[in-house]
Amino acid sequence: MIGVLVSGEGTNLQALLDADLPIAAVASNVCGAGALERAAQASVPAAVFELADYASRAARDETMADWLAEHSVELVVCAGYMHLLTPPFLARFPVLNVHPSLLPAFPGTRALEAALDAGVSETGVTVHFVDAGIDSGPVIVQERVPVRPGDTPDTLRARIHEVEHRLLPAAARRLLAGALRSPAL
Repeated sequence: MIGVLVSGEGTNLQALLDADLPIAAVASNVCGAGALERAAQASVPAAVFELADYASRAARDETMADWLAEHSVELVVCAGYMHLLTPPFLARFPVLNVHPSLLPAFPGTRALEAALDAGVSETGVTVHFVDAGIDSGPVIVQERVPVRPGDTPDTLRARIHEVEHRLLPAAARRLLAGALRSPAL
């Protein structure tokens, strides 16, 4: 069973749902995130764990991990989740993330803008295991996406999303099927 962590609109969550993966729960760090509506439409239990409601990130992550475990989650997928996870959380679940660049290039929250600012001719999508760093975990799969003349963050994001929506569900399916092993992080 998969638990999905979200912060935004939830297009990658939708891709996981559309792929008929066993989504058991959706957790967000943002009240009102569009992804929560997608979870509701799919009748998937969802909860919000805003950092401001907890004494620390560790306390929030422990509560969120307990809630995911109560929903029989075996694998966590970050689908646009914009917070780092603490080591105790990462010790409880294998965690996948999708990132809009060919890591290690352009880690962090502004990957598309950084690629455009750098003037690269291509960027891409990486699905990787999450570790305690910023987009530094072992890579599972990558795919190149060309940067076209005149691209803006929005036009590039649209092409990146097409690839993300294909690669992320495929990687999650491989891990659940045992065709992919989570490294000891």
